[in-house]
Amino acid sequence: MKAIVLEKFGEVKHLVYKDIKKPKIKTDEVLIKVKAISINPVDVKVRSRQAPLAEELAQYNPLILGWDISGEVVETGNRVTGFQIGDEVFGMINFVGHGQGYAEYAAAPAAHLALKPGNISHVEAAASTLAALTAWQAFDRYGKLRPTDKILIHSASGGVGHFAVQIAKHIGAYVIGTSSSANRDFVLQLGADEHIDYRTTSFEDVLSDIDFVLESVGGENFQKSIQVLKPFGTIVTLPSGHTEEDELKARKKQIHACYFMAVYSNGEDMKHIASLLKSGILKPYVSHVFEFEEMHQAHLQVETGRTVGKVVIRM
Repeated sequence: MKAIVLEKFGEVKHLVYKDIKKPKIKTDEVLIKVKAISINPVDVKVRSRQAPLAEELAQYNPLILGWDISGEVVETGNRVTGFQIGDEVFGMINFVGHGQGYAEYAAAPAAHLALKPGNISHVEAAASTLAALTAWQAFDRYGKLRPTDKILIHSASGGVGHFAVQIAKHIGAYVIGTSSSANRDFVLQLGADEHIDYRTTSFEDVLSDIDFVLESVGGENFQKSIQVLKPFGTIVTLPSGHTEEDELKARKKQIHACYFMAVYSNGEDMKHIASLLKSGILKPYVSHVFEFEEMHQAHLQVETGRTVGKVVIRM
């Protein structure tokens, strides 16, 4: 089968197309003929060895990146009961670990998958995996977002952010989203009640008494977010780096929860995402679709840090 192997960490040129053996599945896995792959910032950071996960993955040869997939089940392990051959499925597989999604076929634990809703394409399904799971787990697992909460979502037009706005509105929260002015209308169309242009307005000067912050920028932005939270408020931060001083400041303000989260593969959570997609409550926005032969271009697009919504590879 065709696969993209990372021969060594660094530039996109080290993502090399090769023919390798089709993976063999374990008893609790299914073999998926991949139809679409979503590309995330973590893909870029691992490739360039800027993420701790890269050190764990260095042991694999061949090393194949990719965690977000959508496709068709072509084989099932003898302990798998929830899926059968011909099912269309999607999910974030083997995260945090060796995903091996950049390939024609992928072996995936059945416990990491959900049935793809019939009203969305494989491209849309692949887009609705890691980023959507991150938003869902931020509000349901790491912090508890309540219908009465006022929430600040940073980078609201990005991969995680655009799902977070929609999920927060579904829960019933009052949503304030930050992005550049160019993406103001997009953020408001997602359902945000207010928009703040981070380039022209210091959010810490205009906001206060926020119940929940989803923070994805890190550094000073984390500290400024602490300032706008109510005592006993909640901040969930995506992996972006923090210091002990940051956590100390949070504790001094009696922040109810301060987590540095790592999204994790979870089929039950994927089923929640699937139900939101099926009902139309959640709609992925895919700004760029590349072919499998264009993986380098896809990585370079994500590397800009300016992608609106998601970048997806179509097989």
